[in-house]
Amino acid sequence: MPLLIGDAIRDAARATPQATAATLGADQISFAALDEQANRAANALRGLGVRRGDVLAWWSGAALHNLTGMLACARIGAVFAPLSPQLGPGEARPVLDYLDPRLLVCDDERLEPGSGVRAVGVDGLDSLIRSASPAAPVTPDLTEDDPHILYLTSGSTGTPKGVLVSHRASWLRSAPGPADPPMRGMLSSFPLFHYGGWHYVLEAWLNRTAVHLVPKADAAHLIDAIQRHRPTAMYAIPAVWERVLAEPADLGSLRNADTGTSLVAEELLERLAARIPRARTRILYGASEAGRMTSLAHHELAGHPGSVGTPFGAGQIRIAEDGEVLFRGPTLMNGYLRLADQPVHDGWYRTGDLGRLDERGFLYLTGRKREVIRSGGETISPAEVETAIRGLPGVRDVAVVGLPDSTWGEVVCAAIVPEDGQPMPTVASLRAQLPGLASYKHPRVIAAAAEIPRTSATGQVVRAKVRANVLAEQAASHA
Repeated sequence: MPLLIGDAIRDAARATPQATAATLGADQISFAALDEQANRAANALRGLGVRRGDVLAWWSGAALHNLTGMLACARIGAVFAPLSPQLGPGEARPVLDYLDPRLLVCDDERLEPGSGVRAVGVDGLDSLIRSASPAAPVTPDLTEDDPHILYLTSGSTGTPKGVLVSHRASWLRSAPGPADPPMRGMLSSFPLFHYGGWHYVLEAWLNRTAVHLVPKADAAHLIDAIQRHRPTAMYAIPAVWERVLAEPADLGSLRNADTGTSLVAEELLERLAARIPRARTRILYGASEAGRMTSLAHHELAGHPGSVGTPFGAGQIRIAEDGEVLFRGPTLMNGYLRLADQPVHDGWYRTGDLGRLDERGFLYLTGRKREVIRSGGETISPAEVETAIRGLPGVRDVAVVGLPDSTWGEVVCAAIVPEDGQPMPTVASLRAQLPGLASYKHPRVIAAAAEIPRTSATGQVVRAKVRANVLAEQAASHA
């Protein structure tokens, strides 16, 4: 049988029709109701001229109808392309120009007459869905290798790239095997324009359990979902776990408390273990282009600090001559939409991350290929320097970037957020606390920062913004 995403809900609806498929706050929908809604939405979209292979852009805030839209596209062979609801009209314009969608479905307030994009408001589509046939649409030429979803990523270039992922790849990414312990509800902290959000939606459904969504990944909404629905599984980036652990809430229902994507501090793992002693924690590493690439199991955490684990499932990892992490496996994307520059060569996906493999095959990430600092002929990983600084007394957060220098080419700059009431370290005092780091990697510039700019979905440092902020402060001080 082909692995088609539309079948994930259909199979669950047959097995457990009245079981909850998804929740968002007090709203919820059963597998049977979602299955019927997806059929109606698929037939409504066909009535609007959407066909196999067409791109359907979806621009809406947090709502259960996002799930219906994705499934409807999967059933008629269209490519579902979710846009961030945080985009303003000016930001969305180049994205829509690139996608060139057959149809844009958006919140009614986002409709722009005369924009040149054929669009329908969510309310208008809902009306069509209610009157559409509940019969399952027939798409006889649909294959598991067809793309069913497109994730937008800008990488380090700032220009949009559409990651096309097939039915089969999505299925294999989200169904690695039986959950241990068995999953009874998955709390997703990711928004539904991000790969992570849809990964955990599908993982829950392929385990025939509910996915619990939140309108915002803050402590209040996540804790409310935990206490309201008592899920047993949750993945969150370190920054989100920090928000949750800062509150005195009951997290006892969790049996899997996973994390990853950005640097995971040992102290965070210790706090998770102390706060949720019955939960297992894995560190996961992945990308929109490849899905989950490695994992570090709970029993491996103590023996491999700083590692992101070994290859996941049937995937393979190797390190290129220049230190870049390469991955290949059945979960790779089909490619970037209408772009000549592709990151998969000879079957290997070039991640853009730098790393090393130890003698047992455990992967350690050391930085981003495009973010390395070249100072005096030496190559320096910002992430390595950040790791050394982050645990020092008085440092709440840090980001390391390279600044242009006429003598060295670049010099290492540490932008530091000090703990409340603590003074900023000097260059000399900071360097004195880094005896385990080669001297050429030591910061030569220290900059104070109120906060470190990070991506909202994954918590990764936005180094371009850090660098721009530091250079602006330097220019202002010399004006």
